[in-house]
Parts: sequence; structure tokens; C-alpha cells
Amino acid sequence: MILVTLGTQDKSFHRLLEAIEKQIEQGLIQDKVIVQAGYTKFESKHMEIFDYIDRDEFAKLLLEADYIITHGGVGTIMTALKSGKRVIGAARLAQFGEHHNDHQTQILESFDEQGNLIYAKDLEHLDEYIKRSNTFKPKTLVSNTDSFIKLIEDFMEKN
Repeated sequence: MILVTLGTQDKSFHRLLEAIEKQIEQGLIQDKVIVQAGYTKFESKHMEIFDYIDRDEFAKLLLEADYIITHGGVGTIMTALKSGKRVIGAARLAQFGEHHNDHQTQILESFDEQGNLIYAKDLEHLDEYIKRSNTFKPKTLVSNTDSFIKLIEDFMEKN
């Protein structure tokens, strides 16, 4: 099963669902696809689409999923990576009215450069990213929490 999550942005990410639908229709994706679409309204004969999925059900689906396709939201990416899932990330882009700016490109580029996920930069070639995900082994996510705590403690001690 593939879990697709578009977060809770108040803007549509129709473009990603169109690209996934195309891959299903062309036969590349044959798995069951479950989508948490948020504000994105999309009709599909091939995907199970929900506006929102409650936290417990989302956690269950995340564990069951073979891999995750998501927008460039840090929360979803971190949750999926901490669960050891393969992630394909696509950025919401301002030019398509999917976001106010293109900060998700920077987020996804960073995770991609570190080997944590596959950044689907061009949704016209989603098939290539999906094929790559079959053999992709994400690097273990290294948390910087301890470093940030130390920085804050040092700052507080000096002031």
C-alpha cells in the first residue's frame, strides 16, 4: 500500500494527485493508494481519498505503507523517516498557487542531499522516482535535537 499525504495546507496540490493517477493508469503503480488530501479536491476511481485521517488511523496506515508520497512538509517527512519508511517528496510551488513561496524545494533538497528521501523535482517524471524508490535505502535520520538544546542552554547561561 502507498500512503499519499498532502498535509493540511489551505491550498490544493492537485498536480501531485494527477501525476500519481497517471502512474496508476499506466500500470506503474499497482498497489492500493490511500490519500490524505486535506483541502485538495480530487476525484479518482483508483485511489481512496480522505480529506483528513485521524492521528491513530494515520499512524496505522503509515506503518502499513510500503512507502510514502508527500508534499514538502517537515512534520510528515520526519514522521515517515522516523518510522523507517521510504519517502518520495514533491514540493508545493508558488507558480501553481500551491503555496505562498517555494520553501518546500529547499526542505526537500536538503533531505535528498542527506540521502533521507527522494525529491521528485519534476512530476512529469514521477515514474522515474517511483522506480528508484524500489531499491532506495534511506539513510538513518540524524536528529540535531541535542545540539539545539545545548545551544539554548549555553545561550541561557550567558544571559
